[in-house]
Amino acid sequence: MKSSEPTAARLGALLCLSLSMLLASLGTSIANIALPTLTVAFEAPFHQVQWIVIAYLVALTLFVVLAGRLGDLFGRARMLLLGLIVFSLASALCGWTPNLWVLIAARAAQGIGAAFLMTLTIALVRETAGGESVGRIMGLLATMSAVGTALGPSLGGLLIGLAGWPFVFFILVPIGLGAAGLAWRFLPSAAPGITSPRTGLSALREKGVIPGMAANLLVANLMMATLIVGPFYLGLGLGFSPVTVGLVMSLGPVISICVGVPSGYLVDFWGASRVLLIGLAGLAAGAFALSALPTVFGVYGYIVAIMILTLGYQTFQSANNTMVMANVPDGTRGAVSGLLGLSRNLGLVCGASVMGAVFSFGAGTSIIEAAAPGAIGNGMQLTFALAGATMVAALWVTRR
Repeated sequence: MKSSEPTAARLGALLCLSLSMLLASLGTSIANIALPTLTVAFEAPFHQVQWIVIAYLVALTLFVVLAGRLGDLFGRARMLLLGLIVFSLASALCGWTPNLWVLIAARAAQGIGAAFLMTLTIALVRETAGGESVGRIMGLLATMSAVGTALGPSLGGLLIGLAGWPFVFFILVPIGLGAAGLAWRFLPSAAPGITSPRTGLSALREKGVIPGMAANLLVANLMMATLIVGPFYLGLGLGFSPVTVGLVMSLGPVISICVGVPSGYLVDFWGASRVLLIGLAGLAAGAFALSALPTVFGVYGYIVAIMILTLGYQTFQSANNTMVMANVPDGTRGAVSGLLGLSRNLGLVCGASVMGAVFSFGAGTSIIEAAAPGAIGNGMQLTFALAGATMVAALWVTRR
């Protein structure tokens, strides 16, 4: 979109991208709070009901690369519009579902739509916003993702209490259709089917895409580890109530919301490569702080470490997304954005599995609920010492 076009048109396009990222993030977080209610509503065991979450994440992971490639082939704005329609229809079906298995299938369809949303919003930034403001728009999208993550549980709980669990999904329909209307009206159109040759691994490495994806995976691994280990440390290690644990855990998303756009401005002002190193250094410092400070200062040490970690994370996100997408040929921008999303999702899976196993090993037991507070502290130390080492490795990879 050219700078000579009306400001309202550019704002409409950016609002569409922002709502698309918000929807994909809300779809991930808003359903979790409904799982206990759905267990009762469908009279089903938890191991079946948890597929409501798993189906969404699996579909999202499997389709991110395909969504990007389809965007390159048939037009990214057109495919984002398709994703918004699929997401909205699937959300409506989730609320109207007659049984658990239809709900799970609808959640998988919702995840497919979300794959288009998450991938193509990133791919459309440069042609929508203009090169001079890419960093700050990447920061805005990171902020919207954090808003969705933070808002989902509280909004979902409120809707369940006021109107019932179907409205956890119905609330997404008007937002999705509104974003679809904005996409139809304001997103820049491009002729589909005009693509450059497929980008080989060596070319991707030269453009910094593969190092960026590797760093993205390692960072996502670390951030998922905080979500897995944090509740155990705060609840069992320090003996806090669930309400207090929730309040402390919400600190990270709140910081993310506040610093997303400023970190984008920093990218535009200093350059993506320099800010990327600052972000990774902050992540390394935060991880090592999580390994050391809570054992000395308790919850106050934990809070300080999380603040350092979150500042580094948001700085990294804005810089890495900008740098990876900066020199990608137009015909492969969607596919590369999909690979970036895939690396993040694989990192989340790795953080939940591998780092969870490291935590159990450090605590000396696989039954964490029965572990003594000291054992939980040992597990936390080992987990984040290792995570800090992975951030040092990410610094090395991105400097090469």
